[in-house]
Amino acid sequence: MTHFDLVVLGGGTGNLVAAEGAAAGLDVALVERGPLGGTCLNRGCNPSKKLIHHANVVETVRNAGAFGVDVDLNDVAFADIVDDVTETITEEAESKAADARATENLTLYRKEARFVDERTVEVDAGSGDGGDGTAGGDGNGGEEITGEAIVLAGGSRPMIPDSIDGTGDVAFLTSDEALRLEELPDKLVIVGGGYIAVEMAHFFGGMGSEVVVVGRGDVLADREDRDVAERLTDAYADRHELHLGHEVTALAEGDGEGTGRTVVRAESGDGDELEVRGDEVLVATGRRPNSDTWNVEAAGIETDGKGFVETNEYLETSAEGVWAIGDVAGNYMFKHSGDKEAEYVVENVVRGNRTAVEYPGMAHAIFGSPEVGSLGRTESELEDGREYEVGTYTYDETALGVALNADAGFAKAIVGADGEVLGFHVVGPHASMLVHEVSTAVAAGADAERIAETIHVHPALSEVVQGAFRDVYDVAPWGV
Repeated sequence: MTHFDLVVLGGGTGNLVAAEGAAAGLDVALVERGPLGGTCLNRGCNPSKKLIHHANVVETVRNAGAFGVDVDLNDVAFADIVDDVTETITEEAESKAADARATENLTLYRKEARFVDERTVEVDAGSGDGGDGTAGGDGNGGEEITGEAIVLAGGSRPMIPDSIDGTGDVAFLTSDEALRLEELPDKLVIVGGGYIAVEMAHFFGGMGSEVVVVGRGDVLADREDRDVAERLTDAYADRHELHLGHEVTALAEGDGEGTGRTVVRAESGDGDELEVRGDEVLVATGRRPNSDTWNVEAAGIETDGKGFVETNEYLETSAEGVWAIGDVAGNYMFKHSGDKEAEYVVENVVRGNRTAVEYPGMAHAIFGSPEVGSLGRTESELEDGREYEVGTYTYDETALGVALNADAGFAKAIVGADGEVLGFHVVGPHASMLVHEVSTAVAAGADAERIAETIHVHPALSEVVQGAFRDVYDVAPWGV
């Protein structure tokens, strides 16, 4: 049994904690069964957004005629695009592993592991990823390591609902495989209507696939503000085949009739049955925490009903000396929130402070077409008697918005009676960037009127943001 000052489980966001601990002189173990960088680098944010950028370029070319540009789109080198992105991601993950091996005070375990007791982890036997300097087991069933402190950054994985029959018999994709698919399917059926479904529909549709979306909600991205979700859904309905309000019940092999090798069966709330076929099926029905794969019960770590590790305001778990961050803790399931939590854990575990976690100006984005940016509460979440005002502003009320042909995009500000920014939501070009103005303002303690009064560059697209807040206050009107 080997004892460490700090054991970090998970090499995504967790490697930030491991690196800081080693730099501070602690004897650190970093345990990660897969490539370093975790879901975000290898199977999530980074590859998906790199691929989506290619779809954005294709979409721009296809729509060039609307801007008076005559251009032909002759080919999309789908396999080359995927290969290039995969190679870039692989090189970055390998670089992270090389850096970890070369880091003083840090021992990298590249293998499966699980809790077996309080602050005790069994690491599988073997030589890691090929005898390249990572730590191996003892050759007799694995090695047990213990930590004075343990940080669980164990991540999440695609969730496959038990309610869908046939998932054990029929081949299908999750986001993990879809991002490395080297042959573009003629027809792709996406099961689900959330963030991943929206982004993957945009990517594969942009590349040239016929896309069918079968979702349970009556709109896409139904956790977003209702007005935003409806605008997003309308845009997707113009380009893709949508079957919303349907629960997928089964996957089956095609019987040779019709097109598509896989059959997707679904049923609406009032009993109407639906059957669609695709060359590939992507199940994008959310993600589940990896707490079970780490066997957290053996360490006395409590989870909620969905398997997320429960933490307090200091990110401490129910087990003494164990903290949890990122997707496995479920406070927010975003890479940027996980990185923020890593900063707090470094303060509390590595530097010996006791600082409660805060998420000032927490925002998120959906990189579809159109994009969505969101912060704070939606209007439906405020139907609790609280007084608030809503301001909206459309893209086509700005000079640059008109130039972008973004006539249906808009921003929506939700402001409390005391001027607090309760929520901000935007749908349209560059929404993922526009939301950050409000995020920064909220983090800095500014109220809604300050955003409305701030001088904005003209004719920048950020005037869409200002316009929504001006609509609440009617500050310094622009005239008739």
